[in-house]
Amino acid sequence: MPLQQDLPGIQAKMSAAVREHWKAFLFEGVVLALLGLAAMILPPLASLAVTIFLGWMFLISGIGGLVVTFWARHMPGFWWSLFSAALAVLAGMILLARPIQGVLTLTIVVGAYFLAEGVATIMYALEHRRELSERWSWLVIAGVVDIVIAFLVIAGLPGSAEWAIGLLVGINLLFGGTTLIGMALAARNA
Repeated sequence: MPLQQDLPGIQAKMSAAVREHWKAFLFEGVVLALLGLAAMILPPLASLAVTIFLGWMFLISGIGGLVVTFWARHMPGFWWSLFSAALAVLAGMILLARPIQGVLTLTIVVGAYFLAEGVATIMYALEHRRELSERWSWLVIAGVVDIVIAFLVIAGLPGSAEWAIGLLVGINLLFGGTTLIGMALAARNA
């Protein structure tokens, strides 16, 4: 049966699952929202925590990559896989050894990302203004907001490294948490 024909069935099962487990979604949403608020209140601490977390993720994934690479050493691309895994281990070790400097580096990367994302979003909106009719202006606004965030982060360096990552992660967690809370409450009342 094609997916489109069974879409109402899949949607009904998803709604039933959310309705059945609405308390778990509510709990997760509250935890995420509280973590988001904490990150927004203490952005330097949140920035440091994110850097350390990423350091561990790079280190663990790099070690896993080395193990898999050596296990499959006869496969094509061995040297590229080895290089990639070693690079992840190195990045993890650097972030864990010097997390304060890692925060600065990550902030530069985040600023560059927001700048590139803003430009790409504006260009996408301009290319699709006929197809998107009234909605293309919202994409332009989103792109401009991304560029403003990039400017605030990059122009404020090195001082913005203290707050930028923690604040942005906090905002993301807060909105994600409130979305889950809203979804859980709507499912409870359904």
